Amino acid sequence: MTAVHLGMPSITTGPPAGPAGRPDTPVLLDSYGRIATDLRVSVTDRCNLRCTYCMPAEGLNWLAKSALLDTGELIRLIEIAVLKLGVTELRFTGGEPLLRKDLEEVLAASAALSPRPLLSLTTNGIGLERRAEALAAAGVDRVNVSLDTIQRDRYAELTRRDRLPDVLAGLRAARAAGLAPVKVNAVLMRGVNEDEAVPLLEFCLDGGYELRFIEQMPLDPQHGWDRAEMVSGPEILAALRTKFTLTPHTAERGAAPAERWQVDGGPATVGVIASVSQPFCSACDRTRLTADGQLRSCLFGQDETDLRGPMRAGATDEQLAERWRAAMWAKPAGHGINEVGFAQPARPMSAIGG
Repeated sequence: MTAVHLGMPSITTGPPAGPAGRPDTPVLLDSYGRIATDLRVSVTDRCNLRCTYCMPAEGLNWLAKSALLDTGELIRLIEIAVLKLGVTELRFTGGEPLLRKDLEEVLAASAALSPRPLLSLTTNGIGLERRAEALAAAGVDRVNVSLDTIQRDRYAELTRRDRLPDVLAGLRAARAAGLAPVKVNAVLMRGVNEDEAVPLLEFCLDGGYELRFIEQMPLDPQHGWDRAEMVSGPEILAALRTKFTLTPHTAERGAAPAERWQVDGGPATVGVIASVSQPFCSACDRTRLTADGQLRSCLFGQDETDLRGPMRAGATDEQLAERWRAAMWAKPAGHGINEVGFAQPARPMSAIGG
């Protein structure tokens, strides 16, 4: 087995190490007993925003077109995941997935699989108004829209683009197209938008959206993440309780990343994804595929397993499935953010996929 270092994570290019002790099962089992059934598929590393906590104003060095999985390659790997490896849920991410012109084709092929996986999409909402109906027709079940502020001037400052009206129109279009529940993902940052916990929830309650607050994670390309600037889950809940009564949701959380709370007795809910302060790694059921065909067993992992190279070299579906199983068997126990010596992954969030 060899490793190629390209200023990115260590990429396994040769045959993966034999998964010693792995039971003979087709599913994506790891050595801690977790089974991955949720595949996060990044379809591009490009984005049409330049959020200050995600990338520099000039953008990043995007992947070359030849490095990206083409339509057929992407569909083939999704088919392997669903038909051979037991994946039941697909979330399409980026970068910004709506920048991928063949997205509806990939979605329709995914929705046509039997058993049919649940399809969801995470987007910044720009372009969603125009494509919401087509996405629904292609098989998307629901969408998550990233929105950190409902103040237009603050949105322009945070994203370096004055596009808040487009995002709000996209949210309305998604709801009208039946992409329900329409969820809103928000990251609060100290000294930036931490005062918007209550206004964001009021906005979502009025619009019929489900709000999810996400703790800021160390996934920026500048590696400038500072825990002190992160607004923690407990702080978010404390802010919300100044206006709302929150009671724990009675539904079983399972592998869901968000801890959910009923707002003023329900039925509306709000969620908090406290990946840093309250890790939920022990219940993680995710596997990740980057836009250039690399497998990641953990969002914060340092290693990747190449599927694109073997696939282009003629590997069979079963050979690719075995590589995938071996990669997931080696999944670490946790992300290690709170451990001494933790190092951010070399790739930023936009290149890994949400």
